[in-house]
Order: sequence, then C-alpha cells, then structure tokens
Amino acid sequence: MTRTAVAIRHVAFEDLGLLAPLLARHGFATSYLDATTNGDAWRAARDADLLVVLGGPIGVADTDAYRFIQAELELIGDRLAHDRPTLGVCLGAQLLAVACGGSVRPGEAAEIGYAPVTLTDAARGSVLEPIEGVPVLHWHGDVISTPPELPSLAATPLCANQAFARGTNTLALQFHLEAESLSLERWLVGHSYELAVRGISVAGLRADAAAYGPQLATRAREVFEAWLSGLTFPDTAGQGS
Repeated sequence: MTRTAVAIRHVAFEDLGLLAPLLARHGFATSYLDATTNGDAWRAARDADLLVVLGGPIGVADTDAYRFIQAELELIGDRLAHDRPTLGVCLGAQLLAVACGGSVRPGEAAEIGYAPVTLTDAARGSVLEPIEGVPVLHWHGDVISTPPELPSLAATPLCANQAFARGTNTLALQFHLEAESLSLERWLVGHSYELAVRGISVAGLRADAAAYGPQLATRAREVFEAWLSGLTFPDTAGQGS
C-alpha cells in the first residue's frame, strides 16, 4: 500500500536529501509543501501518513514576521494529538519542541559545521545509536528545552538537547542527518551572508563535508531506516474534518 509523506520546506536547498530515496523504498509517495503556500495544501499535510518539517533560516519566535509558523505549530499539534508520524529537522525540531510543551531560546553561540554529538543514557537502544561518535552537520543558533517526560537523546557542549523523541512516531533532530555532502554547495551559497558575518570558512566546511560526508551518509541512512521501520499508522478515520 502506498502511503503519503509531505515535507514542509522553508528554503528550496534544505530539502529531504538522502531521506527522499529511503521514503520511496518504504512505500511513500512524497511531496513538498512550501511553507509560504496557502490553501488546501495544508490539509494534505495534516492528513499525510508522515510529515517531515525541514530546516530554515528563521526562528519559532518569528510568528509576527512569518505567519505560517503559527500554522505549522497548529498542524504539528494536531498530528501529535493523533500520534501521526512526524519528523522535525533543525527548525522542525524546534517547532516540535514548542508543540510538545517545551521552549526555544537563543544559544550561547551558533553551531555551524561538522561535530559529533554525545548520546545520552536515554538514547541507548534507540534509533540514534549508529551516529555515536560520528561528526554530524550542525546549522543552528537556537537551543531547545523539552518537558521532563521527553529527555534529551543527544548533546553537544553548546546544546544540551540535540534530539528527542515522543514514542516511536515522533522524532526531532537539531542537526542535519538528511543533508548530503554533495549538495552542501547549495547551502554554502544560500547561507553565504550568515557564514560571512560569523566568520566561518566556506573552504573549511567544504573540506569537512568531503572528509565526513560518506561515513555520515551511511550512518544517517541506518538511523532513518530504523525509524521508518518502527513507525505505526493509527486509524485516522473520523478525526477532524
């Protein structure tokens, strides 16, 4: 049976990356919903078997400037209420944190580049185990806090909560497992102003992508394969209109 997956995209170059072929292999027909889109596309996202909320260069608190953020929070809240599978990446993870009763605030410094995360005790036996000790791609300035019942699964010195889960159907990742090293050039162009302002070396990021990308891609696929294989799809008949 073909299932549907909708990915909310905030900027064109931050896409599903290596997750796209994995979704196809798991029987999902995938489509994108650009966050600035109005109309019935949001209904399709609400009813999708799987929702993926991707990253972007804005924040959860920017609701006055970007009204679609509130629509995303409401959409995620509806999916959480019905335990519909939902994956949040970076901005998507921050939206999930708020929808789960947590909060988001500016971090001490931005994390941009490749660095490993430390898995917490709560992550032992979880789908994240393949990335233990592997440099992953970070690209965020905000940090999240979650309620006590949703403990952090991974951490870095600058960010104590890099990932969390809510049951088997909801996963939030502050870092980018989906990004392929071969497509990072689009990120370097799209985020060129931020990189220049922060004094981050484009050449350094490019070199790290070449060095760490292949192993990271292998481990990322293992994480996503395990998570997708464990999803359950509740009967949504009669839920909402």
